[in-house]
Amino acid sequence: MHTIVLATQKGGSGKSTLAIGLALAAKQAGFTVRLIETDPQGTLSNWQRRRTADDLVVEPIYHAADIEPRLKMLADSGLQLAIVDTAAGLSAATTAAIRHSDLCLIPARPSVADIEATVSTLSVARAWKRPYSFVLNQTPIRGQRIDNAANTLAEEAALDLTEVLARPLIVMRNDHQDSLASGLAVSEFAPNGKSADEIRGLWRWIETRLELSATTNVLIDQVMSATDGMLHVAADLSAEETTTLAS
Repeated sequence: MHTIVLATQKGGSGKSTLAIGLALAAKQAGFTVRLIETDPQGTLSNWQRRRTADDLVVEPIYHAADIEPRLKMLADSGLQLAIVDTAAGLSAATTAAIRHSDLCLIPARPSVADIEATVSTLSVARAWKRPYSFVLNQTPIRGQRIDNAANTLAEEAALDLTEVLARPLIVMRNDHQDSLASGLAVSEFAPNGKSADEIRGLWRWIETRLELSATTNVLIDQVMSATDGMLHVAADLSAEETTTLAS
């Protein structure tokens, strides 16, 4: 199982909306997914109550001590992906989630306040030696402010921009908030819209970063191999039955 954590100290950065969008994109790509909510504000739980489909489970885990054992149980059950939404600030639950993550996504709007707020989250990810990437979220369609924000994040991480910035940027559009209010992910609310394309593109970027496509292919091969084995057994049993009847 792979665990993706969305975390940043700044509130309003779009962590919950991104978590929902990525979960549905991953599900549509063929992965089994669980949304984990560590934010007592309950944005994901409220979203699930508005949702008519029961295909995405939201599991609240508010105590830091419960995170590691629960993630292990989910992994042992065969789940492929856990996406963890965290509260603003840097709580014990957020720190625990980052510690056990395979990728920490740090959303930031292209503003000085948002970028400054990423420092503490970045420090935790580095302290636990966890992979991380920034996601520029709620951006204008274009403009110098985007370039400035991207360059500042790269300087903050002391790494090349291509190493730390997830792609594509997520532009601010009404589809994100309207889908949240409807109990939908953006790729369900407006599947042919630009926002849905961006979220699907971000998921593909994560797949590449974590080499998830290769993992999926291995799982498919294992299932196909098991299916072939069962077909061979069934054929052998059928042949034995035919022989018995003939005799």
